[in-house]
Amino acid sequence: MTQFSEAERAYLTTQRIGRLATVDPKGQPQANPVGFFPQDDGTILIGGHALGTTKKWRNLRSNTRVALVVDDIVSVTPWKVRGVDIRGEAELLTGPHNLGPHFSEELIRIHPRKIHSWGLDSP
Repeated sequence: MTQFSEAERAYLTTQRIGRLATVDPKGQPQANPVGFFPQDDGTILIGGHALGTTKKWRNLRSNTRVALVVDDIVSVTPWKVRGVDIRGEAELLTGPHNLGPHFSEELIRIHPRKIHSWGLDSP
């Protein structure tokens, strides 16, 4: 598993939403906004309301490859953006967790295999 740099880890802890890309059984990509939670072991957890009933969950049952992009705009003038692109394997989990009562028991754990970041030297 690839490890996050200190700058990447620090950035991810300041953000709340990213876009998770999965691929359906016919090979069509799907991207959805998701809340995410960086973990101390270098993985990322994704939770949701009734997550086990979603298309992304169904997609991951047949193809565990994912991409999660987390980015934001630091400044428009001058133009400065920053972000992290995480490619990896998803693990589908079901059971009790401590992400909060508004999340269903289903969770997606992302195991990063490739990480690319940009603009993290910007405030």
